[in-house]
Amino acid sequence: MEKFLTAFGMVKAEGSDDRTLYMRGTGTQHHIHVTRKADKQRFVGASIEVAGYDDLVELAAKPGSSPVRESTEPGGGHEVSMTMPDGIGIRAVWGRRKAEPLPDRDPFVMNNIRDKNRVNAAVRQPVAPCTIARLGHFVLHVKDHDASMAWLNERFNFLPSDYFVPPGEEGPVVGTFVRLDLGERLVDHHFMLVLQSDWVGVHHSAFEVTDMDAVMSSHDYLLQQGYSLDVGVGRHLLGSQIFDYWKDPFGFRIEHYTDGDVVDHRHRPTRFNGTASDTTQWGNRPPLEFFR
Repeated sequence: MEKFLTAFGMVKAEGSDDRTLYMRGTGTQHHIHVTRKADKQRFVGASIEVAGYDDLVELAAKPGSSPVRESTEPGGGHEVSMTMPDGIGIRAVWGRRKAEPLPDRDPFVMNNIRDKNRVNAAVRQPVAPCTIARLGHFVLHVKDHDASMAWLNERFNFLPSDYFVPPGEEGPVVGTFVRLDLGERLVDHHFMLVLQSDWVGVHHSAFEVTDMDAVMSSHDYLLQQGYSLDVGVGRHLLGSQIFDYWKDPFGFRIEHYTDGDVVDHRHRPTRFNGTASDTTQWGNRPPLEFFR
């Protein structure tokens, strides 16, 4: 896993040992991906950083929550552990020590038909691992969409960005793209998608990279290294990201993306009732069973 994630663009973080692998990006998060040795592969859950210690106290008072306790993960801080209705673990974290940012190149400036922004400068991008900036979003498959959304909304200040409904129908809602509620501040179109399914787990986790050249050069590099391409490259419809999906050595889907939408409090959700293939505007389209 360390070999793959390094090729994918992450860096081994302080605190890793022969049982647990912590990987980081170029940003200030101590780690953004955790792998633990076990008898079989499975998705354990996700961590959400909250704004203050008081948020942890409030979450600890909810039914099924753990008390506030010191984190045992590298970087320290405090945490509250919770479990979604389908058994997916959600850990609220506050006070984890920040890491020093890692160097990264500046995004390449693009010339379009109207605006010539790159003057007397050329693009020179080798085929090589890209640099991962951060975890941008993840997608959860759940048995009961409404119960899972009610659980999340009771605990966090999330807002819907867009909805999935069955193909060709107007309802019911079977998937919700979720974003943070930070008022006038710009936020990603989504950091989570909750999607009803006949199986429970993580559909994929997505990591933001510098620009499209990073996506494409890394795509070629991972192919050269013999890793398993899943779907890509293409541009999503909902969120607009340029995407590239891969499979890690244990079969989990992992995504590079760039150029995603950002929104503020004025954004209003729409309803999407197409198929998985319709979620791609251009490029490699996923098969119909992509979200099953």
